[in-house]
This record gives sequence, structure tokens and C-alpha cells, in this order.
Amino acid sequence: MRRLQEAGLDVVVAVTANAQRFVTPLTLQALSRHRVISNPWDLEGGTDIEHVALARRAAAFVIAPATANMIGKMANGIADDFLSTFYLATQAPVLIAPGMNDKMLGHPAVRRNLDCLMEAGVEIIDPGEGYLACGDWGPGRMAEPAQIAEAVGRLVEKSESWRSQHVLVTAGPTQEPIDHVRFISNRSSGRMGYALAAAARRRGANVTLISGPTSLAAPRGVYRINVRTAEEMRRAVLEAFDPATVVIQSAAVSDYMPRQVQTGKPAKQRGGMRLDLDVTPDILAELGRRKGKRLLIGFAAETHDLKRKAQEKLRRKKTDLLVANNVSREEIGFESERNAVLVLDSRGREVKLAEAPKTRIAEQILDIAEEYLPS
Repeated sequence: MRRLQEAGLDVVVAVTANAQRFVTPLTLQALSRHRVISNPWDLEGGTDIEHVALARRAAAFVIAPATANMIGKMANGIADDFLSTFYLATQAPVLIAPGMNDKMLGHPAVRRNLDCLMEAGVEIIDPGEGYLACGDWGPGRMAEPAQIAEAVGRLVEKSESWRSQHVLVTAGPTQEPIDHVRFISNRSSGRMGYALAAAARRRGANVTLISGPTSLAAPRGVYRINVRTAEEMRRAVLEAFDPATVVIQSAAVSDYMPRQVQTGKPAKQRGGMRLDLDVTPDILAELGRRKGKRLLIGFAAETHDLKRKAQEKLRRKKTDLLVANNVSREEIGFESERNAVLVLDSRGREVKLAEAPKTRIAEQILDIAEEYLPS
């Protein structure tokens, strides 16, 4: 707390019932100069529900140490005390510093829960090795306070830099109808775009998500507009374009559409069906011509010559950043929760992001984009 306060941060403390066995709320109150919160139903000092009111103004949410029990509750959406309830209510960046016995840390259930939180965008400070409370030596010792305070500072800086931004994200595939029931589409799940929208919202940005057909739920705090075809996506993007300061075109827009949509559902014919196709509107190229001072980030899904094709697309579409991924690999990219990408910028720089959950890739992309944010 003292390190955070020295960095100019205002710290409000919440404690679990078991935490109070180790340190009294009065001590924490004296150090923080705020009433310590432990009961989600305590309305002392006002009529606001505490976890909701505090969630609206928090710049970061930190749990240190994060026990195996709390990690399990967070991963499974259990809200039976103030801390776990606040996690579900907050839209602030979340950081946890696990601390527990080394055998518990290595248990498959705990590892699974940590993986789940990482995929949800929670930042995790790995524990170090040292003497544990049980007297053993090994991994599981909570990271040092200085390391935690430094990580919190980075989270708050991210939050502050994005609060003034209006981010427009496109995600998912489009569907181009052949007739009343058939359509042309692609294998995009929308997960990458949804992860980017969620990450931008966690950093405090105002986020609009324009989504093609997916099975995904809209991220918390994100305004979603549903579309189906490439032309519908183009119109929705242009309508939402004016207030946007950052545009992330991650949708896998169909390249072709049937020239004529047939009425009803034509019967199957032995001789087959002839399908004439037209090119769909090039949304990214149109945004490149109109972007002005906005930050424009495009995506390229390729199966070979990744770098060369990405560089060519970056120049041709006039984007500031271009994120390229190899969709020929079955284990990443389309229909996967993981990805590995190459990020190029208009200055000639390139950054390779190693295979990771798409939620982690999204955070890394926004870390890179932060340097280019319009003021």
C-alpha cells in the first residue's frame, strides 16, 4: 500500500474473512485512510451498493496474495463475499499475485483456474521461490511488493491512456446469401475481435463492436451492433466512424458475394448450380482513405508468404498497424482460442507475438498500439 501511495495512487482495501485472521481492518484503515470493506451488504456511509459504486471508479483491481480458493471462485464466477463479487462487477484491469503452498500451486485444478483467468484477460504475477508459510521451500511465494506495485502502475497508466479513446472494433465473419437458406462465409469465430474489444474496454475506452454472426456474448460494457453481410458491416462502420479515434478492423469480411440472391430455396438439381460472384466492398481500404488522424489497425489472414503479403496490404490499405496471422495452421487462428501473429507498422517496424490465448494476444496488440494513440 505504501509503495502504491508513493506512486500517487489512492488505495481502497477490501478484505476477506480469512484475511482478517492475519491483519486487522483497523491497521489497514490507518494505512489506507479509507474505511476497509469486508461486507458486500454494508451500506455505511451512503446508500450505494459498495461493490457497484467502487467498481465504477476503480482504475485497477489487485488481489495480493491471491489464494487457491479465491482464484477458484474468480475462475468459476462464484460471488459469495465482497472480493469475489467486486471481480464480477468491475470493468477495471485486474491483476492477481498468487501465493500458496507449492503443491497447491502445481495442482491441475489450480493450473486450470489460472489458465481460465489468463484467457479472461486477468494479469498474473507469477510467484517466486522461497520459504513458504508451511516451512517448505519452493515456488508459491507471493511476488515481492515492489514487483506488484510496479505492475499495478503499468495497469493504471494503460487505463489512463485509453480513457479518452473511442474504439471501433469489427469482428467475426460475414455471410453473403445465395438464397433464403444458403450463404457464403468463412471459418472466423470472432474471438480475436471480441478479445480486442474487451481489452480496450478494460483499459477504460468507450468501445463499439460491430459483429458478424457469432455465438459469442458481447463483452461487458461494450456496445455491440449485429450485422450479417459485408455491405451491412460497411454501412454500420461508416455510421459509427465519426466519433472513433481508434478503428480495429479484425473482421473476416467475405471477399465475394453472389451477384443475384435467389428467391426461396431452389431444389437440388442433377446438373449442379452456376454461381456468379461479385467482389464485396473493401471496407479497410475505404477506412484508409478516410482515417484522418485516427489510428487504423487492420488484419490479414494468410496461408503463405505472410510477411510479404502483410507488408503489401499495409501499404495498399494505408493502415497504421497491420496484424497478420497464418490461418493454415489448424491449432491457431480461425476457430481456435489461441493465435500467433506478426504486427507491422507504417514505420517499418515488426513485432512477432508468440502463440498465446487470444485474450493475451489482444492485450499485447493494444500495448503496441498505445504508442500510436491519437492525442
